[in-house]
Amino acid sequence: MKNGTAEFIEINPKVMMGKPVVRGTRITVELILEKLSNGESFEEILAEHPRLKREHILAALAFAASSLRGEMIVQTPAAA
Repeated sequence: MKNGTAEFIEINPKVMMGKPVVRGTRITVELILEKLSNGESFEEILAEHPRLKREHILAALAFAASSLRGEMIVQTPAAA
């Protein structure tokens, strides 16, 4: 994985039911993405989670992008 994701993100079935987390924490990539999508800034997230660093947030974003690469979700109207 690129952009530090291998260094900062891990998947361990014994931690948070195998969800991707910031290495050495129980902070999930999902939580970071939810906070960003709700409009929280990097600074707000870092203040709420002192163990996190900017590099961890960037790695979470890179992990999500990597997970979705090559896939496109397109909503289509329901057939009438």
